[in-house]
Amino acid sequence: MKTLFSLFIALLFSMVAMAKDTDTRYYEMRIYYCHPGKLPDLLTRFRNHTTKIFERHGMTNVGYWVPVDNKDNALYYVLSYPSKEARDASWKAFGSDPEWKTVATESEKNGKIVAKVVSVFMNLTDFSPAVKAQAKNPERVFELRTYTAAPDKLNDLLSRFRNHTFKLFKKHGMTNVAYWTTIEKDGAQPKLVYILAHKSEEAGKASFEAFRKDMKWVKARDESEKNGKLTEKVESMYMTPTDFSTIK
Repeated sequence: MKTLFSLFIALLFSMVAMAKDTDTRYYEMRIYYCHPGKLPDLLTRFRNHTTKIFERHGMTNVGYWVPVDNKDNALYYVLSYPSKEARDASWKAFGSDPEWKTVATESEKNGKIVAKVVSVFMNLTDFSPAVKAQAKNPERVFELRTYTAAPDKLNDLLSRFRNHTFKLFKKHGMTNVAYWTTIEKDGAQPKLVYILAHKSEEAGKASFEAFRKDMKWVKARDESEKNGKLTEKVESMYMTPTDFSTIK
């Protein structure tokens, strides 16, 4: 009886610890498309002012990147908040901040910097590594991958990542940085969005080549797709971290 009670207490503490460790933060990926020639001005504004003002208003800077092939003059970055309500309150306070208003006016004396802003709201998956600052190697490149699952196949796709893909990526020299599912409007099926880190773009492509030939992956893929393919579309983009990014 005592042993059963001890096991029950241990299980209870384990469940509490797991609940405590669950990342329930509200994430937002923001993509800023700059007017021609204005990306350096945007990066300077973030480096010297914006990131600090974000933190002051309760936003957590997760990471900042620019695409390797940056034809759109874009900056990609991720913020986190305690909740959606906290996010909305933080952005309202940020927009009213006197320092931000001064910075925005001063930085745009020679014209507007940002042409368009896109926001993607996300939740962390249960198999994602902890999202935290990393300064492992400023020479690393990152890969942003977005998967559009086939209808009603997202859970199967997530299961495959949780049970197989995640570990096989690591086996082939890829660093799992973070995994999210998007929050879509009107009840649409979420997408899987994740970031990997590689020693270089060439190393990343070589790792994926080895991964695709791995018989464990082939078996896992074939088993999971007995009733049809799990993905409709896979998008990949290589990025480099900015010098002020919290993840490098």
